[in-house]
Amino acid sequence: MNDQQLQRLSAQIGERLKQLDATVTCAESCTGGWIAKVITDISGSSAWFERGFVTYSNHAKQQLVGVQAVSLEQFGTVSEAVVREMAVGAQREAQAEFAVSVSGIAGPDGGSDDKPVGTVWFAFAAPQGKVEAYCQHFSGDREAVRRQSVAWALQTLYREFLIN
Repeated sequence: MNDQQLQRLSAQIGERLKQLDATVTCAESCTGGWIAKVITDISGSSAWFERGFVTYSNHAKQQLVGVQAVSLEQFGTVSEAVVREMAVGAQREAQAEFAVSVSGIAGPDGGSDDKPVGTVWFAFAAPQGKVEAYCQHFSGDREAVRRQSVAWALQTLYREFLIN
């Protein structure tokens, strides 16, 4: 998905959030703030996006969005448990109706047999305590994995949580 397509998708998300009188936040690790960047590329996005969290280090995940040390130790940074805690924590801290979180291995280093480069976990927190997590495997270089992660996160937020 190119930059223009990402911007169109972000604008659609914004329109839907305005219809719902709702806001979204994000807690990002491997995407490094790219989701927040795409959202804030849209003029007027302050009506539906107040803040995001770039929680690249484990310390930041704990300090900013309340990820538990035991989750990081037991499951690792790139795990369902951690992204669920990231999404719920971001939703709570930003007082937003929706939250998306992402943690993955963009490469070129850092992969393992269990979690190869391109493994990315996502979680989405929605009203009434709904939290869903998904694991995806992307290919390509670091830039490609990160871009695919941003696109997948925004597409899933829109399709699964905003228009259903």
